Amino acid sequence: MQQFFTNIPEIKYEGPQSQNPFAFKFYDANRIILGKPMKEHLPFAMAWWHNLCAEGTDMFGRETADKSFGCPIGTMEHAKAKVDAGFEFMQKLGIEYFCFHDVDLVPEAEDINETNRRLDEISDYILEKMDRTGIKCLWGTANMFSNPRFMSGAGSSCSAEVYCFAAAQIKKALELTVKFGGKGYVFWGGREGYESLINTDVAFEEQNIARLMKMAVEYGRKIGFCGDFYIEPKPKEPMKHQYDFDAATSIGFLRKYGLDKDFKLNIEANHATLAGHTFQHELRISAINGMLGSIDANQGDLLLGWDTDEFPFDIYETTLCMYEVLKAGGLTGGFNFDAKNRRSSKTFEDMFHGFILGMDSYALGLIKAAKLLEDGRIDENLRKRYADFQSGIGKTIVDGTADLCSLAEHASELGKTSQPQSGKQEYLQSIVNGILFG
Repeated sequence: MQQFFTNIPEIKYEGPQSQNPFAFKFYDANRIILGKPMKEHLPFAMAWWHNLCAEGTDMFGRETADKSFGCPIGTMEHAKAKVDAGFEFMQKLGIEYFCFHDVDLVPEAEDINETNRRLDEISDYILEKMDRTGIKCLWGTANMFSNPRFMSGAGSSCSAEVYCFAAAQIKKALELTVKFGGKGYVFWGGREGYESLINTDVAFEEQNIARLMKMAVEYGRKIGFCGDFYIEPKPKEPMKHQYDFDAATSIGFLRKYGLDKDFKLNIEANHATLAGHTFQHELRISAINGMLGSIDANQGDLLLGWDTDEFPFDIYETTLCMYEVLKAGGLTGGFNFDAKNRRSSKTFEDMFHGFILGMDSYALGLIKAAKLLEDGRIDENLRKRYADFQSGIGKTIVDGTADLCSLAEHASELGKTSQPQSGKQEYLQSIVNGILFG
């Protein structure tokens, strides 16, 4: 096995006062938070595509980072070198999971049969590493957006042949996920959407996506996949109108087509803000519908209207994220760093700095969110705000014994209504500030 990060030490916890750039300041894996170790609250995963494949290209420029790992890119030798690098990287950071697309693992061939042969070869190699290190697979997925055949979508394609190729990729990616013991399988509809209604049959495309997902569930269960399927909502980019716009839209789709028993949502922070929501909004909507499954831990730039996939550093965001996760009872999945270094951060050291930043940001968010819960003032204010519905006429509304006539009669007896409770938003925000910085 080749080693690539020999000049970088194993990353350990040294505490908030440490100035060591290769040490955790807040992520202390075995620290007990609300009754269990931090690493159990935060099952982190490495995204194969960004960390081992992304070279800093953008629409205006070629690559800036060398991810060849000493081998010709586009070869199986390179694919194996990425495996060596990835497992060395995860071991040095104490990351216990990875996530993958099929074509992250091997170069895609012209013939799908050859691609599948390559996937069989590399998956055997990965499995050896997993057995040796104890590192696990969080979830797998198929890239059905990069190849030109998917220019008009995969499940939403106007071509039956393309639809068949999408099915074939899902079948193989599911088999790999089962082979790796993955906890989940994700559908990210990267081109499942449209640009103009003039040339689009929305109802038909939506139905075809549902058909493909049903086939995936049936096959997955047949081959022993016991985990959750996920939809990862995203509102736009690359398509102007994505069918999986946000959590509420995706939940409506799943229920409409009877997929809600097998699917949950994989919520990405950056996608939430692109949809015009906050990250915590998407988490709350998923949780109250029983569909919060997993998280892509990143953040976007609010000044830019596209998916920048930055490593998370905003502690307000990570604190409010973890507040939602803790109140929901945790995740069935984990926290995948679907994040990449900035174009000018091009060294191996920068790769480690990105993950240290992200892991520390979520660890500090967890610590602060636990303190918000233990403090109790936010929950107490919430209880008081809706106290009207705990007794009297309000209780009859909640328990279902009220009707329009009884409510109208009550209003008539009152003659005029009192004002609702104060929302106390500014006071509550000051509590958050006090917990964060006090």
